[in-house]
Amino acid sequence: MTKKMMLLIALILICSPMMFGQTPNNPGAGGHWVPISAGFSMAIASGLCGLAQAKAVAAAAEGMARNPGAAASIRFALLLGLVLIESLALYTLVIIFVKVG
Repeated sequence: MTKKMMLLIALILICSPMMFGQTPNNPGAGGHWVPISAGFSMAIASGLCGLAQAKAVAAAAEGMARNPGAAASIRFALLLGLVLIESLALYTLVIIFVKVG
């Protein structure tokens, strides 16, 4: 295991008692953290979607440059992939509106 993976596991193990230590059926428990965590989740989802879309577009452009005859099928696969990648950010946004709103 790498150092980063071990650090991530240690962080999860350290933070897990705090996450599960809330009082059940208490609507006020952690209420002020919901919008903050929603903002972080949207930022992470949007950032990862941007990186994935950039990688997909770069790979499609390279594929079309190498094989211009397959441009139509590459373009279709690119658009389908971009739609599926963007759906992650949209699902995250819907969950945030349901949870925060």
